[in-house]
Amino acid sequence: MSTELSQKQLEAILEFSIDIAKQAGALILEGSQVIRQHLGGVSTVDEKKNSVDLVTEYDVRVEDLVRSKISSDYPTFCFIGEESFSQGIRPELTDNPTFCVDPIDGTTNFVHGFPFACISIGLIYRRRPVIGYFALKGSGAYLNSRATKLPLCLPGPLPSLSNALIGVEWGSDRSDSIIRKKSESFVRLGGDPKEGVMGGRMAHGMRSLGSAALNYATVASGSMDLYWAWDVCAGVVIAQEAGCFVSGAREAAHDGDFTEDLLLGRNAIADTPEEKGVDAQKRIVKEFYDAVEDWTPL
Repeated sequence: MSTELSQKQLEAILEFSIDIAKQAGALILEGSQVIRQHLGGVSTVDEKKNSVDLVTEYDVRVEDLVRSKISSDYPTFCFIGEESFSQGIRPELTDNPTFCVDPIDGTTNFVHGFPFACISIGLIYRRRPVIGYFALKGSGAYLNSRATKLPLCLPGPLPSLSNALIGVEWGSDRSDSIIRKKSESFVRLGGDPKEGVMGGRMAHGMRSLGSAALNYATVASGSMDLYWAWDVCAGVVIAQEAGCFVSGAREAAHDGDFTEDLLLGRNAIADTPEEKGVDAQKRIVKEFYDAVEDWTPL
């Protein structure tokens, strides 16, 4: 039998998530500084460690910090961590409350000192994402404090992809088949059909922030129109609570219900005032998938 959570309890869990995110953020900043010093040759850390070792160390330290806090305050809740998941520890997703955590979302940025890395903390309840720092299903999404609600500004009409600023990522899998599909998809998204790019959509622009959660947050803020990538739990709630439409892969129903099957799916699109929001969003999703080629991650 699954744990029952009231709205008041969910609000308390959100505040708990905010607190541990801030603690984890301090540790991430410490790790970034250590790695930058190491790369610059002025580090005092163990000389046998390389930058990859240090990234792994801080990934694990952040995940362990969050896991210990959750175990202390919510001992009956399940936990899915990106680091432990990648090592084959993959608990079954049930109706029970489950924290889903990527300790350092944006590890390449983290290594290079590029200031777009964060901890991604989400809560899945009854197989649906309901909390993402800083958002609670049914209560809105916010920037840093409840005084600043997302989106920061209402997006304008989005007649087609040619008007859209799209978030995309290369990802870590650079194998030949995957990188070709992504490259060809990006060419069609950005290419000019009048200049010989078959199927080109002439998107207004494409951006790669290097962090799934921050890409979602940027769409939720209204600064980007669409984001296509993986790692979605916390970002889904932030985007949905800011009025975005979140859907799965090409074959998904695109009905706005983000189910267990779609927790590895993708697409968040900002709302528009000119057309009934969900209709405009579904139309853009279809246009987007007509332009790209899907792939299966390893």
